Amino acid sequence: MALQELLLVRHGESVGNVAATAAELAGAEAIALGIRDADVPLSDTGVEQAQALATRLRDADPVPQIAWVSPYLRAQQTFAIATADGPVIDTVVSDERLRDRELGILDLLTRRGVAARHPEEAERRAHLGKYYHRPPGGESWADVALRLRSFLRDAADAPAEVGLVVAHDAVVMLLIALLLRWDEEALLDFASRHTVLNASVTTLRRHGAQWELADFSDVRHLQREGAEVTVHPGSADVEPE
Repeated sequence: MALQELLLVRHGESVGNVAATAAELAGAEAIALGIRDADVPLSDTGVEQAQALATRLRDADPVPQIAWVSPYLRAQQTFAIATADGPVIDTVVSDERLRDRELGILDLLTRRGVAARHPEEAERRAHLGKYYHRPPGGESWADVALRLRSFLRDAADAPAEVGLVVAHDAVVMLLIALLLRWDEEALLDFASRHTVLNASVTTLRRHGAQWELADFSDVRHLQREGAEVTVHPGSADVEPE
């Protein structure tokens, strides 16, 4: 038995998402968040989104036999809420390779904050590009892709036909790129035009030796259950304003 389908879920809205968006809109340099990234919980809206996600997972046919979950609190909470009343998933693995991208010295800074406090990093980002720029103490997208390649090698041997991943927007985007064998240009073009929404479900299916993107960032379950659809594009990175 080999994986034939992967459901990729981004965690529900977190208090970090809310704080980051508020800081960007206010033109602040820093995001007012006094907890480390791994401990950021869901917002009240995120809890409602995770509850709505439960209906999507219960309707899955077939039900995932295995789930891999980021160890970060917001992902763990999303999974726990979404599966509290089923479906029953045989194997659940907390995998640190699915954690969010680490931003190092740019953590908790807005675009304005990066430009003001670390202009040299904005220059390096402009020169290297989003995929290869690694903030001091942090990770580039290429670094995240490397740990996800390791994850996919292990996942390929899982005794399951359908798997579920609950993680973060960058992780979802990079798993798509790796499975579809996109190069840097194709990935960045897609990412510039698409956002992985909170509590969305992205579906990939295998056809022979190839994977295909069957559905991207589906939030119809949120709409059916009356949960708010939130647009938080994730890390500000150091894109120009």
